[in-house]
Amino acid sequence: MQNGATIFSPVTFGKLELPNRIVMAPMTRSFSPNNIPSQEMLEYYKRRAEGGTGLIITEGTFINHPVANGYENVPAFYADALPMWKKIVDTVHESGAKIMPQLWHTGNMRTPGVSPNPQMLNIGPMDEFDGEKQLTRAMKQHDIDEVIKAFTQAAIDAVRMGFDGVEIHGAHGYLIDQFLWRKSNRRTDKYGGSLDNRIRLASEIVRSIRNAVPSDFTIVFRFSQWKIDDYNAKIAENPDELESILLALSQAGVDIFHASERDFAAPAFENANLSLATWTKLITEKPVITVGGIGIDKILDLHEAEDGDMQTKPKSLSRVEEKLKNREFDLIGVGRALLADPNWANKMKNNQMDAIIPFSTSSLKTLS
Repeated sequence: MQNGATIFSPVTFGKLELPNRIVMAPMTRSFSPNNIPSQEMLEYYKRRAEGGTGLIITEGTFINHPVANGYENVPAFYADALPMWKKIVDTVHESGAKIMPQLWHTGNMRTPGVSPNPQMLNIGPMDEFDGEKQLTRAMKQHDIDEVIKAFTQAAIDAVRMGFDGVEIHGAHGYLIDQFLWRKSNRRTDKYGGSLDNRIRLASEIVRSIRNAVPSDFTIVFRFSQWKIDDYNAKIAENPDELESILLALSQAGVDIFHASERDFAAPAFENANLSLATWTKLITEKPVITVGGIGIDKILDLHEAEDGDMQTKPKSLSRVEEKLKNREFDLIGVGRALLADPNWANKMKNNQMDAIIPFSTSSLKTLS
């Protein structure tokens, strides 16, 4: 098997049994009119399950909080959206894959005026203004309590619908990440200031979910250093700070960490040739998903990929296979390669790289 015996071997983490190590990374698609997943979305996920993907993590799906949603036509994870999510779960299972929703609150990244409550201010760690116009309101304790409750209820609903776990979105500058990052969190209460305080919200969300779902229900936590508008940002300036963050989350109840990087093999810190995923594995000794440029030959700028005329070519998985064998991580998140070709996994497994549909800007415009 030219492209990786380890990649395509089954693996089990507690109750989670996967047919291979390939994870479809969450990718916002904006094909959910009125924030309800569509039949077109169901078919989109079904094709990836049939195409050999082991675990699907859905696009970000926003929790039941008045200003959790950040964008038009992205899916909710409550009320009228749940029946279609149940159909998606059942379809993916029938097609041979496992599936988890990514639970999301956008915080101060929310587009002002977006549904379902366009008149309400964004919330986040700090008050924020554009001139004299307030855009974001600093969260009070009751706001924090409501957000924790909404994340927890979403996880309970995921259990009820038969999902195989949940992923908590703590990356890329969204709400949980806003509290983790010292630049966006300058609070002086117990949720700000020291690193221990900045970790508190994330830990409380994880702990609340852990206490509300079965003990063998999988909790994944996705985190990153970089933000959508700042590729050089860091929530951890060094391995010691990373250890403080990860061990707090691990103790709160995270089962699997999803280390989001733009380049899965890039060193996370100076003077140490270890990626963020590998540091996470060493620190926590828990399963880790790596992601970032796997299966494509270019590391793309997000804005260039959306606005430009970008195209990539399929890339061998030999380096990924080597790092999996070395136990530097356990699962591989695949984004744009799977977005472009739903049969990417099976084609890679069968050494059909010439048959793979390459990612291009046009891949973002349809649910192929």
